[in-house]
Amino acid sequence: MVQSVEVVLDDELDSAVRAQWARLREAGLDSQGRIRAETNRPHVTLFVAQAVPPELDETIRAAVGPLPVPIRLGGIVVFGSRRVTLARAVVPSADLLAVHARVYDALRGCPGVPEHIRPGDWTPHVTLARRVPAHDLGRAVVTAGTRHAGESGSVTAVRRWDGTAKREWFVAGMPGPARA
Repeated sequence: MVQSVEVVLDDELDSAVRAQWARLREAGLDSQGRIRAETNRPHVTLFVAQAVPPELDETIRAAVGPLPVPIRLGGIVVFGSRRVTLARAVVPSADLLAVHARVYDALRGCPGVPEHIRPGDWTPHVTLARRVPAHDLGRAVVTAGTRHAGESGSVTAVRRWDGTAKREWFVAGMPGPARA
C-alpha cells in the first residue's frame, strides 16, 4: 500500500463534494460516499510514496506553511479508460502549487514516489468516484454535475494517510467534523 500527505477542504467545500458523492450514490453509481469509514473525507493529495516516516511530520508541517490556503474547485476530470476515476479538478493557484512543490521537495527521498506526483506532472483533484465503468461515464458526469464549478474556499488541515493501516492523523490545521 501507500502513504500520502493530503490537504482537507473547509466545511463548505467539503459539503459541496459530499453532495456530489450523494447524488452519484442515489443514482446507483459508484461514489466515494459508499465508503463509510470515519476517515473518508474529501481531500487533495499532495504527495504519495510507499512509506513516509512519521519523523517527517514536522518537516511536512513546515513545508506546508501557514493555513488556510485558498483553493478553487473546477469542473469534472476523468482519469483512466475502461474503469475510470471521476474527480473535481482543483484550479492550480500559485499558493497551492507552491505548497505542493515545498512538500514534494521535502519528501522526494521517500521510497516509491510515483512520477505523476512530481511538480509539473501533478494534477490536483478531489475524487468523486473510482472504478466507474466506461459505459456509465456520461451518466456519472451529468449526475455529479458542475453547478458549483469555480467554487472557492480553502484547505484547512493537512493529514497523513497510511493506506495499509487505514489510519489518518493530522500534522497541521484543524479539520471540520468527520462525516461518515
